[in-house]
Amino acid sequence: MNALHFRPATLADWPLIADLLIRHRLPQDGAQAHLADFLLAFHTDGRLAGVAGLERYGDSALLRSVAVAHRRTGVGTQLVERLLQQAAQTGIRQVGLLTETAADYFPRFGFRVIPRTDLPAPLHQSIEFTTACSQSAVAMLLDLGD
Repeated sequence: MNALHFRPATLADWPLIADLLIRHRLPQDGAQAHLADFLLAFHTDGRLAGVAGLERYGDSALLRSVAVAHRRTGVGTQLVERLLQQAAQTGIRQVGLLTETAADYFPRFGFRVIPRTDLPAPLHQSIEFTTACSQSAVAMLLDLGD
């Protein structure tokens, strides 16, 4: 596996991010407004290896848009771990997510399945919560502690 370079996303990265989200059939709605809290992984040759993002709402956040160019390379795990570490360091106490296809992936980070209505109330403002993810999406929550 090639060495990876991680950096925050910028507006100029949106076309690359959108392309990866489209390829993985992930919602783009609302993502561009939160790019300041998106993390990108690049191969040393400049190719986008993956993306993961947060939508911040006070001391809660929604993890979204986790997508990698090639599965089973560890890129997704590295992105999620780095993003959760950043979240904890910046005062985020709870991270929620909605997923249609990856409910078996996120428990490795400490996420647990919960009723959708039990996600922190501020997350209900997210476009992912209101319209982008179907009602059948699995809701999960991670407590980052005090």
